[in-house]
Amino acid sequence: MRALIVWCFVFPLLAVITAEFSAEDCRKLGLNKAQLFCSSCNSLSDYGLIELKEHCLECCQKDAATDTKLKVYPTAVLEVCTCKFGAYPQIQAFIKSDRPAKFPNLTIKYVRGLDPIVKLMDEQGNVKETLSITKWNTDTVQEFFETRLAKVEDDDYLKTNRV
Repeated sequence: MRALIVWCFVFPLLAVITAEFSAEDCRKLGLNKAQLFCSSCNSLSDYGLIELKEHCLECCQKDAATDTKLKVYPTAVLEVCTCKFGAYPQIQAFIKSDRPAKFPNLTIKYVRGLDPIVKLMDEQGNVKETLSITKWNTDTVQEFFETRLAKVEDDDYLKTNRV
């Protein structure tokens, strides 16, 4: 009987200690559980935000960067319609900035009426993954391409020094 009483009090406490925060709890903390990856939480200490790390880890999704190596693709295509730029100003800001120039293996394709998507391709040009980027901001798009696109070595060192 005594073990049953202890179990009744200890078990709920264990559940609370090991439980993740709900999406609503995370939103109250200013975190978006649907878009927060644990690899981002691990870099908070680099910016002097170590006090946020514990809550961040409770609200994040495990991503490949925390578990295994990400699949890197040789080329990608960002498809978008210019008529939708008003609905997706962050995507417009990315495209109109100098950021796409950092990725020579990224092609921007304008397709009438299409919400913004990214197609990741293999060496033969076959589409391997298609992702909607409608909720991404400019930094997320850039970080995605930095981690998922193969680095291209540019032998033309003068290209970076042009005035």
